[in-house]
Amino acid sequence: MVNSKIFCFFATANSYHKQIKIYMSFTEHANEIFRQAIRDYHLTDDIDAPMRNPYDLDTIDYNLYLKCWIDTVQWHLEDIIRDPHIDPEEALALKRRIDQSNQDRTDLVEQIDSYFRKCYADVVVQPHARINTESPAWAVDRLSILALKIYHMQEQVERKDATAEHIARCQAKLDVLLEQQVDLSTAIDQLLEDIGNGVKFMKVYRQMKMYNDPSTNPILYKK
Repeated sequence: MVNSKIFCFFATANSYHKQIKIYMSFTEHANEIFRQAIRDYHLTDDIDAPMRNPYDLDTIDYNLYLKCWIDTVQWHLEDIIRDPHIDPEEALALKRRIDQSNQDRTDLVEQIDSYFRKCYADVVVQPHARINTESPAWAVDRLSILALKIYHMQEQVERKDATAEHIARCQAKLDVLLEQQVDLSTAIDQLLEDIGNGVKFMKVYRQMKMYNDPSTNPILYKK
């Protein structure tokens, strides 16, 4: 049986370099990777900075880091495009880049769902099993974006040039975001546990975005 505690790490401890197994829930591990990706991006705070993913290609850790990196870059693209004085040509180029980022994000979420399907491929689904409203990876997508909201709301709380009222408002929002992170993490881990126990099952529906497809976007195929 596969449950949410599928990550096992080894840490070195004391002078004898004893190996200690540390078990983490999926979301504990994912949130650590998300925070790492966000910190790494802000070392340069540059939307064009190359990503240096520290994890092995074709692993869930690599995809989680990549997912949050894409989200982080897009967060800042969305900030830039809202500049009221932006050059129209630059804004159009940014809009195209955001569209591509959304497609990359969607494709990656589907890859993460494929990982979960492999994890639970041998689970016997119980006769009374129910389906969830969203797949695990789309919930993880929200968790990644939530990590970004927390990071940037924390920035607002720590601003030295802001009023006390602004900081108080942002602290209240930050408190809600942190509570939401706990709740969403718990819900994801419980969903994975339920899937592992066969009391819920997952199905992956491809997003089938039409506006990026020249055969389904009438503005494109009518030209």
